[in-house]
Amino acid sequence: MASVDECRQALQDLAARLAANAAELRDKVNIDRTLACRVTDLGTAFHGRLVKGELLDLADGDDPKAKIALTTTSDDLVALVRGELDVARALAARRISISANPFDLLKLRNLL
Repeated sequence: MASVDECRQALQDLAARLAANAAELRDKVNIDRTLACRVTDLGTAFHGRLVKGELLDLADGDDPKAKIALTTTSDDLVALVRGELDVARALAARRISISANPFDLLKLRNLL
């Protein structure tokens, strides 16, 4: 089981990768939504804001009103961010769940 610090670092790494590709993603993912990442096995969560392909304002704690919510285990979160876990297969196997409106999910495809 990955630790809270490892999960936090994985999300920070993801934010850095998205920031590095922000110019390319800006047109593909023109979205401004609150985001929550809930880590079930650790009983913790993180939240931030997805703005035009960038993950901003990443902080500890849940945002129950988040427009997009990712729920997974700590190991799956770390594997997902590292590219070791395929998003589509993880969704199909119910290792992760993403709660968002259908239009946001279509836009998120470009990030995943």
